[in-house]
Amino acid sequence: MVKTMNEIIYENRNLYKQWLIDFCSIPSVAAQNRGMEESRVFLQHLFDTYINEKVEFIETSGYPVVYSHIEADSPYTISFYNHYDVQPEDPIELWHSPPFEATERDGKIYARGIADNKGNLIARLAAVHAMKQQNPNLPINVKFIFEGEEEIGSINLAEFAENHADKIQSDGNVWEFGYRDVDGRLQVSLGVKGMLYVELSAEGANTDLHSANATIIESPAWRLLFALTSLKDQNDRILIPGFYDDVIDPTSEEIESLNRYLFDEEANKEQLGIARFVNDLTGLSLKKKHLFEPTCNICGINSGYTGEGSKTVLPNHAFAKLDFRLVPGQDPNRILKQLREHLDNQGFHDIKIKEMSGAYAARTHPNEAIVEAVIETVTASEEMAPNIVPNTPGTGPMYDLCQRYGIPSVSFGVGHYASNNHAPNENIREQDFYKHIEQVADLIVRFEQKLASKGVE
Repeated sequence: MVKTMNEIIYENRNLYKQWLIDFCSIPSVAAQNRGMEESRVFLQHLFDTYINEKVEFIETSGYPVVYSHIEADSPYTISFYNHYDVQPEDPIELWHSPPFEATERDGKIYARGIADNKGNLIARLAAVHAMKQQNPNLPINVKFIFEGEEEIGSINLAEFAENHADKIQSDGNVWEFGYRDVDGRLQVSLGVKGMLYVELSAEGANTDLHSANATIIESPAWRLLFALTSLKDQNDRILIPGFYDDVIDPTSEEIESLNRYLFDEEANKEQLGIARFVNDLTGLSLKKKHLFEPTCNICGINSGYTGEGSKTVLPNHAFAKLDFRLVPGQDPNRILKQLREHLDNQGFHDIKIKEMSGAYAARTHPNEAIVEAVIETVTASEEMAPNIVPNTPGTGPMYDLCQRYGIPSVSFGVGHYASNNHAPNENIREQDFYKHIEQVADLIVRFEQKLASKGVE
């Protein structure tokens, strides 16, 4: 008797969990050049031992892209983008268990990178492994594209895509991330915001000074603060001239989609321990701002003495890291130029700007075959219909790999509303990991059928 796909996945669940545990034990922090080679060796092992398919490590100007094309007797192709690098584990003292030793507690597995992005990566490999146990011939071509620099801005992914445009082509892409809402409903996301990430800095005297000198020596900390306050008003309106000029307003169809998007305001406020959202927004206005409007955010500020106790010092240096989340129509290069012009016009010629990274926004239309196939897959396997997110407020290099080349992309995955991405005690629920394996296996079948029914050539 032929076993069902879910039966095969169930029988292999301990193997798949061990893959995940082993992968999460590797501290693949690209920003610190830790564990990157070990990750490559581990992925080579999975492909050689279990997937039984060729894998390539395509060199870039940074860390290699892991690439595999599993060929099928089909004119259609589905691709999966993931990344094998993770965020640093700091502040480590806030972790309840070692960040690079996957620890199980209360149905969850805790480890750095397990939600972002190793849980999704392993689940998708596991789905293909399970499918090949049932039938060595997949119904559709499958491409895996795993980069090693997503957490440092995907600085070489555009170069990779340009140099290997033939390798990245597919009829639809499944992007790296995915989460469940507070009520357990699975999100299906159709796009990402863009980004400009910069560091602003101010310099003072050639050394730190006794703070008594603040009477006559200008403080770079105050100088930087004055520059920062020129960027945005207290109503969250960004004051850089021209900043909003190129924003493409959402269509009536997208606004209707936004109306259907579920956002539990009270549950989110309770989870985050806050009393209100920006400008006391609620309802459609809140959702529109969250998904369709750009931001100017201070990620961190540093200057002078910040240790325990007091030290009366006039610092000689101050810097702040900022990210601008951008929406369709906005060009990060133009925003950078506008930022420089604004600071100059405000008299802050001395404030230095260091560009860290930039990315364009990307959005996929809901009538694409990959979107319809994902929604059908999730609907068939979940008790609640998916929550369709027209445009996630986060950022990734989706445009560089997908929309720039006419490839539609959609996101769903293993995370949940309290997965603590980029924070201590990052986690996923074990049941969500297995569920995603089942859903990806089902999606691969459904996507081939959807393309065939649409007569896609």
